[in-house]
Amino acid sequence: MVPMPFTNDLQNTLLKLAQDSIVHGLRTGQALQPVLTDFPDSLRQKQASFVTLERHGQLRGCIGMLEAVRPLALDVAENAFAAAFRDPRFPPLRDSELFGLQLHISILSPSEAIHFESESDLVAQLQPNIDGLILQEGLHRGTFLPSVWEQLPESKDFLRHLKQKAGLPAEYWSNSLQVWRYRTEIFGTSFVPH
Repeated sequence: MVPMPFTNDLQNTLLKLAQDSIVHGLRTGQALQPVLTDFPDSLRQKQASFVTLERHGQLRGCIGMLEAVRPLALDVAENAFAAAFRDPRFPPLRDSELFGLQLHISILSPSEAIHFESESDLVAQLQPNIDGLILQEGLHRGTFLPSVWEQLPESKDFLRHLKQKAGLPAEYWSNSLQVWRYRTEIFGTSFVPH
């Protein structure tokens, strides 16, 4: 379930691609479309990612995919653009915000269903600082990356806030609730304006 470790070269390639896509977005209003044959085979495989932007320690955008539906290089380019310009919680990124911008890429493992009998059983199975979670109840769906454990270190609080993110009450419970876990490999850098 653990994602394959990415070498420094692969990490740097993806970080540069994410930065290039954001700069391209500032200039053209569109995500960079990478030429996949320019990338190593491992970055042409379908894999899911999230791109998170922060400024001065505050979230500035975070967009990603939970399922592997496109080549990783394309996924990172699209998610970097979307985090900068399409996160509905923030206005589109401006040139003046590039200085001080931090960029983080999370590569997701395939998700696995968690089987549980009750809320306390689910809470007991959670692995703080390791598990990312996807929670779904009907049309309500939300996810927290493993990095969210830094703000919500208690399993019960993590689950309550995830329910709220999915649009459900914090105390909500039903036997049809579904939860999956995944792991991530995260790497990042300070944005270097071109």
